[in-house]
Amino acid sequence: MDHTESEGQGRGGCPASADLLARPLEFISEDHLRERQICAVIDGLIMAISLDRRAALAVLRFVNEELNVHLRDEAEDLFPLLMQRCTAEDSIEDALDRIKADQLAVIRLLPDVRAALAGCLDTGADLSASERAMLTQFAAHMRRHLVAENAILLPIARARLTQADLQLLSAHMRARRGLAPDPDLIDVD
Repeated sequence: MDHTESEGQGRGGCPASADLLARPLEFISEDHLRERQICAVIDGLIMAISLDRRAALAVLRFVNEELNVHLRDEAEDLFPLLMQRCTAEDSIEDALDRIKADQLAVIRLLPDVRAALAGCLDTGADLSASERAMLTQFAAHMRRHLVAENAILLPIARARLTQADLQLLSAHMRARRGLAPDPDLIDVD
């Protein structure tokens, strides 16, 4: 197996393939694999004696190019659809509140993550102790919301969302990425 294959799509080593957008919950699952992989890269940066420029650049690209879009997929589409479809017995509100709190913490840390990584890449300096602590917090919040999403939200979404919901979710996710509507999906009222 070559290096590209071992880090390829389906293992979290690169962004999820746009082909999966026709199955939006699978796409989100792949995004979660990617987030977990980035958390492992962050762990490596935190533990390294000297800055791994390639790893720092991978994390910086992820936070600049992928993370915001993924968080918008959930906040603007998945979470509202779940609120519409779930029953009281699903107790989705409490889970969403916990997930949103961790996501908000991630969003609040993003400027610091960007500044720390960009600064180190620009100057060639190693991460400071405070930057390592901040990256530890960032990864912890990412992991916490991933656990709740994978264990609670995605199984409920698979059970509750209708085909029309999934098509709407797919269409919005495609549009958010600047992709044309999927011609294989028919309009659903």
